[in-house]
Amino acid sequence: MNTIRIRSKIWLEVDGEPFLGDGRYHMLTAIERCGSINGAAKVLGISYRKIWAQLQAMEEHAPFKLLERRTGGIGGGETKLTPAIQDLLRHYQLLRKQVNQAADLGFKEIYIP
Repeated sequence: MNTIRIRSKIWLEVDGEPFLGDGRYHMLTAIERCGSINGAAKVLGISYRKIWAQLQAMEEHAPFKLLERRTGGIGGGETKLTPAIQDLLRHYQLLRKQVNQAADLGFKEIYIP
């Protein structure tokens, strides 16, 4: 049986500017998994330039440091998320789950096919 579910979008803002939504969440988790911006771009199928622009926009408004970068060298560079952004990502994911569960419950209460 096909189930109808309601979904909603949430995002976080800093000083009225978009800071973190689903797209940036996926971008940051890809950077963490890959250990580099370039690797994340390849995995996500988007350009390095697009990720770089998104990171710059986030860093401009961020209340804390987002990335720890180590450039080049023999083993190549590395980009890691700071503990502060890792913590925010965990809480954002939890909030998304709670919002969707609450929306599903509310929809079931008002819509009975």
